[in-house]
Amino acid sequence: MGASKLQALWNHPAGPKTIHFWAPTFKWGLSIANVADFSKPPETLSYPLQTVVACSGLIWSRYGMVITPRNWNLFSVNLAMAGTGLYQLSRKIQHDYHSKTEAEITNE
Repeated sequence: MGASKLQALWNHPAGPKTIHFWAPTFKWGLSIANVADFSKPPETLSYPLQTVVACSGLIWSRYGMVITPRNWNLFSVNLAMAGTGLYQLSRKIQHDYHSKTEAEITNE
């Protein structure tokens, strides 16, 4: 039973014998790097970079579902990219918003 499933994965059109498997697999490095940046102070985050990460993740996760055959590896890595990018953007926006209110309070 296990050998047949392994054989099916190996021979799948988006399996390990194709670039359609390896490109998303290595793209996980971007999501992992963004998760590692969760510990960075929010003022060091970049709006353009995190916007691109989030939008790219959303666009390519949709693409992973409309192509034939469906590429679940592509879908999942880009969903993770979108999630980490949106989380980083929310951290940056929250930091910038609270920094302005604290500065206004200090000036009063």
